[in-house]
Amino acid sequence: MVNVLAFAREHWAQLFLPAGFLLGWYLDKLQDQKLTTYRNKSLLYGRELKPGEEVTWK
Repeated sequence: MVNVLAFAREHWAQLFLPAGFLLGWYLDKLQDQKLTTYRNKSLLYGRELKPGEEVTWK
């Protein structure tokens, strides 16, 4: 455990890029899950889907 902390202390700048990428990826997936509730239900673009028609975005 001490070696991990020493490594993080010495290389903290190089850890920002992967940590930022992972945080952004996680937040993007979270937002996509939240928005799937409202897909094809917009008042402006909303319409009934034809039988067998796929959703407009996934």
